[in-house]
Amino acid sequence: MSQEDFAELCGFHRTYIGQIERGEKNISFENIVRVASALKKLPSEIFRDAGL
Repeated sequence: MSQEDFAELCGFHRTYIGQIERGEKNISFENIVRVASALKKLPSEIFRDAGL
């Protein structure tokens, strides 16, 4: 999935996704919830899958 497609799915701008990927921005918990929702997962699953 492209950054643009993923950003649209989450309701973010493409550049925001790129900034997160490059470590230039920290993602808020609220936005983690939005990402999890877009992926049809619980936020806890996102953390577990990341090994956190």
